[in-house]
Amino acid sequence: MVKQGGVLQPSTSETFLYKVLLGARQLVNPGPHAMYARVKRVESNPQYQGMASSADVALVQLEAPVTFTGHILPVCIPSPEVKFEAGMNCWVTGWGSPSEQDNLPSPQILQKLAVPIIDRQKCNILYNKDSEHGVLPKTIQDDMLCAGYAEGKKDACKGDSGGPLVCRIGDSWLQAGVISWGEGCARRNRPGVYIRVASHHAWIHRIIPELQFKSGSDRKRGPRGQETSELSFAPGLAAHTLLLGLTILLTF
Repeated sequence: MVKQGGVLQPSTSETFLYKVLLGARQLVNPGPHAMYARVKRVESNPQYQGMASSADVALVQLEAPVTFTGHILPVCIPSPEVKFEAGMNCWVTGWGSPSEQDNLPSPQILQKLAVPIIDRQKCNILYNKDSEHGVLPKTIQDDMLCAGYAEGKKDACKGDSGGPLVCRIGDSWLQAGVISWGEGCARRNRPGVYIRVASHHAWIHRIIPELQFKSGSDRKRGPRGQETSELSFAPGLAAHTLLLGLTILLTF
């Protein structure tokens, strides 16, 4: 492992230890539609500085292209001009804990939750409320977005880090964010915080120049039954020693 930004990252020689699970709805006995893809290379964002910092995203190159099926479909990467307005309902998915106290029970079925986008300024105000004595309030950076409920009760949780926040615009699903951090799970005034994918457009484009980004005005559906580029976008390493998240291929 290589230590970067306070986090252990897999070195080039260690990527063979990792595989990406695609097409699975549950983790225990994933089923006949699931497949594993080997990881060839990991590109972490050089601006990442550790827990709750900006740039909590990475790119993962798979060893071979992946063929889309009815159970393995792509999600679009938004171009910088796409706006995910406050109040827009989006979806977060993952196999994380259903609450701070509980783990997801077997067979660990993929969970999904509709969450509205929260204005960044409002989110900063929420995170400045009810701060514990002596604890500095968190700051929602420019490349972050919040989604959830001020009253709490519904949120992503531990084990979901690195997963996708997707929004439907027209006929297309766009990945607005990557699950990054939060204070506990589903607590009042502490909505989930995500890395805004479009904020890292230049970095993604530099590494994958052939990747086509989706604009909000493009309502055309993506193709099915075709192969992806070998280099695909993956949510981040988060603040963990293991590679977390999904590639641009969502599971249903």
